[in-house]
Amino acid sequence: MSSYVNLAYDYPVLGAFWTVMWIFLWIMWIFLLFRVVVDIFRDDSLSGWAKTGWLVFTIVLPFLGVFVYVIARGKDMGRREQKHAQAKMEETDRYIRETVGTTGPASEADQLAKLSEVRARGDISDEEFRQAKEKVLHH
Repeated sequence: MSSYVNLAYDYPVLGAFWTVMWIFLWIMWIFLLFRVVVDIFRDDSLSGWAKTGWLVFTIVLPFLGVFVYVIARGKDMGRREQKHAQAKMEETDRYIRETVGTTGPASEADQLAKLSEVRARGDISDEEFRQAKEKVLHH
C-alpha cells in the first residue's frame, strides 16, 4: 500500500504566488465592501430610500454592487472621508479647548497675577519676583 505524502516542494512557487495573490485580493475586496457600506451610511446627500437601495444592491450582488457604487459614487467617497475626518478633528480641538479653559497663551496681566500669588505664598523671594516681573514685561 503506497500513500502519497504532500511535501512543500510539491506545491510550485507560482502556485503559492497565485494563492497569496487571491487571498490578498479577497481581503482587499472585503475592505472595499466595508468602506462602501460605511460611505453609504455617512452620506447625508442620500435619502433613506437611496441608502436602502444601495445597501440591498451591495448585499444581494456584492461584487457588482460594490463595483457599480465605486464607479457611480467613488469620486466623492474621498471627499466625504476628508470631511468626516475634519469634523472629528474640529470636535477634538473644541473639546481640548473647553477642557483646558483657555485658547491662547496667558496675558501679561495673568502672568503677573500668578507671580503675585506665588510671592504671597512665600514660594519666591522679592528679588525673584522682580526678575520674573521684568522678564514678563520685557518679553
